[in-house]
Amino acid sequence: KFIVAYAEAYTQSFYYVASVADKVYINPNGYFDLSGFSSETTFLKGALDKLGIEAQIIKVGTFKSAVEPLILTKMSDANRLQVTSYLNSLYDHFLTGISKNRSINKDSLFNYANRLAIRDPKDALKYKLVDGVKYKDEVINDLKKRTDVALKDDLSSVDLGEYTHAPAAKEEEKEESGSSRNRIAMVYASGEISGGDGSEESIGSEKLSKTLRKLRLDDKVKAVVLRINSPGGSSLASDVIWREVAITKKVKPVIVSMGDVAASGGYYIACAADSIFAQPNTITGSIGIFAILPNMQKFFNDKLGVTFDGVKTAEYADLGDISRPLTPAERGILQNMVNHGYDVFTKVVADGRHKSQKYIDSIGQGRVWTGTQALKIGLVDRLGNINDAVKSAAKMAKLKNYKVVTYPEQESAFKQLGAGFSAKVKTSMIKSELGDNYIYYDQINKLKSIMRVPQARLSRAKLSRMGSATPRRLT
Repeated sequence: KFIVAYAEAYTQSFYYVASVADKVYINPNGYFDLSGFSSETTFLKGALDKLGIEAQIIKVGTFKSAVEPLILTKMSDANRLQVTSYLNSLYDHFLTGISKNRSINKDSLFNYANRLAIRDPKDALKYKLVDGVKYKDEVINDLKKRTDVALKDDLSSVDLGEYTHAPAAKEEEKEESGSSRNRIAMVYASGEISGGDGSEESIGSEKLSKTLRKLRLDDKVKAVVLRINSPGGSSLASDVIWREVAITKKVKPVIVSMGDVAASGGYYIACAADSIFAQPNTITGSIGIFAILPNMQKFFNDKLGVTFDGVKTAEYADLGDISRPLTPAERGILQNMVNHGYDVFTKVVADGRHKSQKYIDSIGQGRVWTGTQALKIGLVDRLGNINDAVKSAAKMAKLKNYKVVTYPEQESAFKQLGAGFSAKVKTSMIKSELGDNYIYYDQINKLKSIMRVPQARLSRAKLSRMGSATPRRLT
């Protein structure tokens, strides 16, 4: 089938997808962005200093930059090095894809972006990034001609939802009639990792563990594909999930398919799998641990005039009290805990990847890698999409006919409504009231969730100029 792409505005990510089309068109007065990638981090230390709040950081990992916004006013040299490295890798993949799809020299594309040569639709046409400058009605008329539809008649169309579900239904019907006893479980794990059941936007260690146990005991399920899209989170919750993956692997094949991000705790839960697939532009690695404990003594004393006093029955009974700074002994205890967490992390990865712990430490230290880079250093096995992972699982399980079953299973509409309605209404109201400032509210809530608990998570940075209306964020 032929593919035609049309848009009034092409962001870089949108154009990357559209570039595979046979024909690419743009509105005569549209917008076309080809300006390169950039990464920006918001640093909060100055604001915290003014408030009299100190972020006490305990970490392992030279490149573990998640804590930098709280203690620095600019990027560290190590973080600048790693961000430059993975951003260039992402950009190279982006340019290579467009170069291949549009038959344009990659160096020329780099030059166009560097000069900001594409400033309007006519420039995009001049440099052969699009095939035509047209209004939507003109594109529709072209489609009518190509499909032998009279110009006076309506063009029959199918929206994306219907298009994606129709083939799936036919395939499901075919597989059911063939071999419904052979199933490959597709388990989606998306969001930050936390203990308990999690939520629609997070991975709950208890909920995911239950799912993996259920699949492990189900004789009809011959293999598991774990689709991970997570920047990490609680190191303990990550370890709980890792354990279930490792046990399941002993019973049946477990293949990991990485989405946009599978870093830190997201990589932790992946490393026990039989095989790991990543996309070239996946953000992964970030093998490191940190903990944050705020010291708000000056804020309470100097800003609010509030003081604290009390008694305790043991020396460390008030360890973690935010109304005072850590003592050297307390800091040493917490550092030992984080060091132990990092030692466990690197050992788990070393065992899963069949490497020495010393080698994993050398590529760890919190450093972030792209999928392409991760393949070279042995953190992943292959570059491929989710379909490639399913095929690999079928091959390992020696299946020719099988049915792919998706988890978590969808709850009834009534149950979803009862469980999520109030939370969604609250979030919607807050977003409506705060507008663009909602992101800061969200960051504060996430910061609260990571206090005192050791974390294995990717740093929060903003990748702008990637062409998304909402900037892509890495937590």
